[in-house]
Amino acid sequence: MKKDWTIKKLGELVTSINGLWKGKKPPFVKVAVIRNTNFSKDCQLKLDDVEYLDVEEKQFKTRQLHMGDIIIEKSGGSEKQPVGRPILFNIQDDNYSFSNFTSTLRINNQKEICPTFLQQYLYHRWLEGDTKNLQSHTTGIHNLDCKGFLNFDIPVPPLEEQKRIVAVLDKKFAQIETLKTAAEKNLQNTKQLFQAELEKAFSNTSWEKKRLDEVCAITSKLVDPTQPEYLDLYHVGGANIESETGIIVDLKTSREEGLSSGKFTFDESMVLYNKIRPYLKKVARPDFSGLCSADMYPLNPKGNITKDYLYYILISDNFTEYAISKSGRAGMPKVNREALFAYECYLPPLEEQKRIVSHLDSLSEKVHQLEEIYTKQLADCNELKQAYLQKAFEGEL
Repeated sequence: MKKDWTIKKLGELVTSINGLWKGKKPPFVKVAVIRNTNFSKDCQLKLDDVEYLDVEEKQFKTRQLHMGDIIIEKSGGSEKQPVGRPILFNIQDDNYSFSNFTSTLRINNQKEICPTFLQQYLYHRWLEGDTKNLQSHTTGIHNLDCKGFLNFDIPVPPLEEQKRIVAVLDKKFAQIETLKTAAEKNLQNTKQLFQAELEKAFSNTSWEKKRLDEVCAITSKLVDPTQPEYLDLYHVGGANIESETGIIVDLKTSREEGLSSGKFTFDESMVLYNKIRPYLKKVARPDFSGLCSADMYPLNPKGNITKDYLYYILISDNFTEYAISKSGRAGMPKVNREALFAYECYLPPLEEQKRIVSHLDSLSEKVHQLEEIYTKQLADCNELKQAYLQKAFEGEL
């Protein structure tokens, strides 16, 4: 840090204001309320999903957002995304406020510290994970320790130096964004390419059309997992199966989550379909005997379809769109057994199925390699941004 820079506590530079609740006492005023959903992944304000609420006029007077305010996510987050994300409110004063899951930092003296400089510094601290140790957990929600947050040390260069740093970072970030956009587009194109091949592979209308219940069966039989004989005898394969080898948790965990389960045995002919989120994983654990949570459908292909052909049918966009359309629920889809088995697909002879699978396996491997390249490029962009921020706030940029 340079000699003409000073250090101040965040609480010395800003006034913290709590977010508002929906109004209960008139008079009311309709305002746009910034929520956690208005925070982008890179901590920018996005206004494509702003909620308008009738709030108490008295509350709004003290919680109206002003240009230069910094909005902090104080409740929410996740294990991979701690609370404390900062966004800059860069809109001319209007009828905007912020929810009770956020708080606002209003700079006491903008001649001392530039709002964009402060937001970028707080973004840097969040990327470094410094807010992770300042969060507590209540009923699954992460809450920011605001007192500890306001105790952050903030480097304060001369105002002109702050503006210079902001200008340099803006230029660097714009270049990084160009690279990210290209990588994201390439990643999207590879996924679309594979889905197009899936659609093409299953589009031969000369084949016999079959319902899913004609080509596979659900092998589980629901049991009561709270019975003592199941406690330590089996493991649970549930919605947390995230790889082809499977991630297995014990039954005690599932009991605490209140999951009902069905006993079954994994074998090489089985695939699992998650009925809450429409995706599917192959399970390569033929030696494993256990329980399947109610969140999963274990599907056992019959003799007229191969496991891998069934797998590719169920990961196609056509099937996913069907599953969502039949879920009957907003938000998280949930497909019942009847709707799942009513799905119709074209079924070629077994030898043709094997040829199609061989082609899709080869293409899948190439797509996977490309996805790894583009995902690595995206990760490199994020690391580069973090490196620029680190240099900027150490006075080396």
